[in-house]
Amino acid sequence: MKKIKKLIVKYNERTIGYLAELENNTIAFQYDDEWIKNGFSISPFSLPLSDQVYINKKDTFNGLFGVFQDSLPDGWGELLFRRMLAKNGINFDRLSPLTKLSLVNPNGLGALSYEPSQVEETSDNNFDLDELAKEAKKIFDDEEGAVDLDKVYHMGGSSGGARPKVHIKTGNEYWIVKFPCSYDPKDIGKKEYKSNELAKQCGIKVNEFKLFNSKISTGYFGAKRFDRFNNKRVHMVSLSSLLETTHRIPNLDYLHLFQVIQNICIDKNDLYEAFRRMCFNVLYGNRDDHGKNFAFLYDEAKGGYALSPAYDLTQTINKPEHEMTINGLGMPTEKDLLEIAKTIKLSLSECEQIIKIIKQNLGLK
Repeated sequence: MKKIKKLIVKYNERTIGYLAELENNTIAFQYDDEWIKNGFSISPFSLPLSDQVYINKKDTFNGLFGVFQDSLPDGWGELLFRRMLAKNGINFDRLSPLTKLSLVNPNGLGALSYEPSQVEETSDNNFDLDELAKEAKKIFDDEEGAVDLDKVYHMGGSSGGARPKVHIKTGNEYWIVKFPCSYDPKDIGKKEYKSNELAKQCGIKVNEFKLFNSKISTGYFGAKRFDRFNNKRVHMVSLSSLLETTHRIPNLDYLHLFQVIQNICIDKNDLYEAFRRMCFNVLYGNRDDHGKNFAFLYDEAKGGYALSPAYDLTQTINKPEHEMTINGLGMPTEKDLLEIAKTIKLSLSECEQIIKIIKQNLGLK
């Protein structure tokens, strides 16, 4: 494996720009001239479209800008990444950020890819979800014994989030399928399916989802990938990365989400969609609502950003507070939800109706 000091950043075979490690270990990014003429900003606040050389002075992501950090695996994916490297005698923590990007699995989230790549692209649609779930459990629980690490890594090594998961392709559709981990109830797949059904009934935009059959459990929750469309990759950037902060530190408020929507989204109805999700999370008890569980997609046809479909909707009432505060509070009331609506000048009557519909669908008074 080579230490990489320069990378070409690409988007569906088009060159976006270049990353380079400088002598003092800082990392510079510059857009390609052609991309400046015909492309778009991949991170509107930090990397506006210009010929400037950008250097991130924060050390949050070891010199990378958040949009590139989003390409790297997190949680479960990072665990697999570390195991796979260790198997080959390589210490993950000693790799430079650009070398890590050169090892990103083609299944990675979003649309950015990096050249030179030190990963061989392979496709394997011959899989058994029950067998993969068993292998994933062994890895997650750090069990000894034979584990098909290569296959599990290939199918899930680019993932984010804590729970084991794999990326699969069925026909021309791309899906993310989640497996239970040791601290989950056995029917977690069914529970997440129900959460998404409830969210949909409340008027929230969720991507297509289904319960994949299993012989050893009540089923595996699967969500169709919204960062893949017509066999092309869709550019995606998370809220926390747009704001150059890590989701591992709970330092965001829902007001930040609304401010970002006001600044970069072409459809201001996304403000009401975000309000609906905030209310659902509070009233349903989804407190795992950190900055990486909200994302934005670039819509080429419309020429701007849009709030992505909702994802990672689960009840987490065991968490003492919401990851993102509402009106500065970790355990807000209905009054606090409406205070946010007033602050961002949404229609109070429409927001009150949103709360009413959500409460009705959740069986709340």
